Amino acid sequence: MNLPALKREWLSNIRGDSLAGITVALALIPEAIAFSIIAGVNPMVGLYASICIAVVIAFAGGRPGMISAATGSMALIMIVLVRNYGIEYLLAATILTGILQLIMGWMKVGRFITFVPYPVVLGFVNALAILILLAQLPFFINASWMMYAMVAGTLAIVYLLPRFTKSVPSSLAAIVVMTAIVIGTGISVLTVGDIGTITRALPVFHLPMVPISVETLLIILPYSVTLVIVGLLESLLTASIVDEMTDTKSDRDREVKGQGYANTITGFFGGMAGCAMIGQSVINIKSGATGRLSSLVAGLFLLFLIIALGDVLARIPMAALVGVMIMVAISTFDWKSVRDLPKVPVSDAIIMVITIAIVVFTHDLAKGVIAGVVLSALVFGWRISAIHATGRVRDDGIRIYTVKGQLFFGTMEAFIDLFDYANDPQRVEIDLTHSHIWDQSAVAAIAKVVDKYQQRGKSVYVTGLNPESQETLDKGFS
Repeated sequence: MNLPALKREWLSNIRGDSLAGITVALALIPEAIAFSIIAGVNPMVGLYASICIAVVIAFAGGRPGMISAATGSMALIMIVLVRNYGIEYLLAATILTGILQLIMGWMKVGRFITFVPYPVVLGFVNALAILILLAQLPFFINASWMMYAMVAGTLAIVYLLPRFTKSVPSSLAAIVVMTAIVIGTGISVLTVGDIGTITRALPVFHLPMVPISVETLLIILPYSVTLVIVGLLESLLTASIVDEMTDTKSDRDREVKGQGYANTITGFFGGMAGCAMIGQSVINIKSGATGRLSSLVAGLFLLFLIIALGDVLARIPMAALVGVMIMVAISTFDWKSVRDLPKVPVSDAIIMVITIAIVVFTHDLAKGVIAGVVLSALVFGWRISAIHATGRVRDDGIRIYTVKGQLFFGTMEAFIDLFDYANDPQRVEIDLTHSHIWDQSAVAAIAKVVDKYQQRGKSVYVTGLNPESQETLDKGFS
């Protein structure tokens, strides 16, 4: 990294990045604990993962200002593995996940995120916002009026404080104020300590205690492959969203490798696999972060909280954190996409809604995004497969067909049926100025058309080819 980049990514916004990182660290705690419970492991596994991943990504990631840690989408994949084989196999699967991501990073697969259509991205964003909101609802079940009051107070501070001062992130101020009220008054509300036990211990290097064998590889490989797919999809889509929020560009291939380094190291320090978090990334950006320092501070401050302030940490009211996450859900949801639904093509609107529905009902990002991409591909294939031709007879008696549409395997039969072989004159010209030859199927279709005319003793000329189409045709006939 050159000196200007070092200054820009690490030193240009020290105060903003530091305060944002502290805010993120506080918000990470309940989520890391909750995700550990989902996966069926000790809460410290999620906390250690969040610490390690945040610190490593600060240096190795490709998107300054983006937060990576333990996530719910990854935790859901681990349930069966942990239940059937235990924590040691999870750690081994985490390491393998990182290694596979490193390989994919070196293969430069980051560019393929551009193949995810915009309606699918919108569906992904809106679905995650809904999931973040739904994840807060259990905290209101059988809750006292104090829970509702503290959530309302948190939201009031979050939205009103920036009108008076922006020197301190409003989310951080809300958490501090609500925690002070709980400690100062001694009121009984649900706290972080009630969700899971926080152990004051540093993460230590640990080799997973699993047999080194083909059998072990076959056990963990399916889970690792799924973790790789989900982790990279969520990380790269989150990077795209942060790019748009900050009007900057991320290095996708570096991000893929960064996720690989983070998960590999995390597996050796007792943590589970993770990826980028859209909710925490939004908190980070909204709190004033712009650089890598914010992720480093988040990881290190989370470690400090666990070791030095474990007792205080356990007394943070969940109402404050729920309020912050409600703000994140509201901020994350793309409200413009709903207002614009009547204006966009019906197919795009349907794809966005289906993506949202699948992600929300399955809690599986990969299924929603893959379904959205497949639907988009089918719609695109349907649209691009439209091909037609207009015919006219020139003064010299030559029949000219002007073809409009793409020539590829999907339009092969339709192209062959465009021509009137029996009734056309002796000389025919096929004008492909408004078309393009994409593959060998198109070349074969042209050859069949030419053959049909020649069988009737007629001559055919193909004109208007662009250089790429001419090259494809020449290779096909050579």
